[in-house]
Amino acid sequence: MASTRDWLLDDSPSSRFQARMGRGYRVFRSLLGNPLAVLGAIIVIGLIVMAVFAPLFATHSPTAQNLSMRLMPPSGENWMGTDELGRDIWSRVVFGSQITLVIVLLVAVLAAPVGLVVGAVSGYFGGWVDRILMGITDIFLSMPKLILALAFVAALGPGIQNAIIAIAIATWPSYARIARAETLTIRNSEFISAVELQGASRLRVIVAHILPLCTSSMIVRVTLDMAGIILTAAGLGFIGLGAQPPLPEWGAMISRGRSFILDQWWVATMPGFAIVIVSLGFCFLGDGLRDVLDPKHGERQ
Repeated sequence: MASTRDWLLDDSPSSRFQARMGRGYRVFRSLLGNPLAVLGAIIVIGLIVMAVFAPLFATHSPTAQNLSMRLMPPSGENWMGTDELGRDIWSRVVFGSQITLVIVLLVAVLAAPVGLVVGAVSGYFGGWVDRILMGITDIFLSMPKLILALAFVAALGPGIQNAIIAIAIATWPSYARIARAETLTIRNSEFISAVELQGASRLRVIVAHILPLCTSSMIVRVTLDMAGIILTAAGLGFIGLGAQPPLPEWGAMISRGRSFILDQWWVATMPGFAIVIVSLGFCFLGDGLRDVLDPKHGERQ
């Protein structure tokens, strides 16, 4: 163990693989020193495990109805109670984690690369390219994400696929702004000039040198934005434009439970707790990653 640790912490790595493993080890150690980041990581890992092994965690079918058990309070048989159709809320929350995880992952996969490329191209080329791309970005940024996503999903139609596309369209501009700011700080660096003098094309400079340097900031921003993505998806589900019944989407579950909020509070409260806990988990983890991966943030502190 000691030799492995010395190999990871070697100040003069002999290969790129050793350097990357050493950096990952240092990041991991730094995260372990942040209790909130550890708590956030536990919540996020718990979400992933619950989503992957949902059939093992659920005690009932998420869609099976039992009208004789409708609106039953939490008990040993139904840990979070039942809804107006007698469906087990705990099982629906568990299977709803799959929908939440799919939404945040697909939005991140769709929005982050688009914003990263747009911002890097805009910052590197400057001039009229920068004005056009940032003008389009500012148009999207001028409207709240939820309102913009609502407009797109209303045009595309209700459904989880259209909700993912709409949220991704509303999310990419913030990533483009971050990538542009990072590119502006490094495009005139000496190593970029050296690469250009060696004959590297603009495409190679952007893909091989600028985009990797913007990745750490993008990872932090994506992690912090996960909470907002979850809330936006829940908002769309709440008004009936997200995942459609009988899918156990958390926002839709809250919407159906609002009619019983005074007497049968658990119907809406339990999925609400799930949204809050998962959102806090991503926020805590994102803050920890920002402290570790963003040295400029640490300097400002």
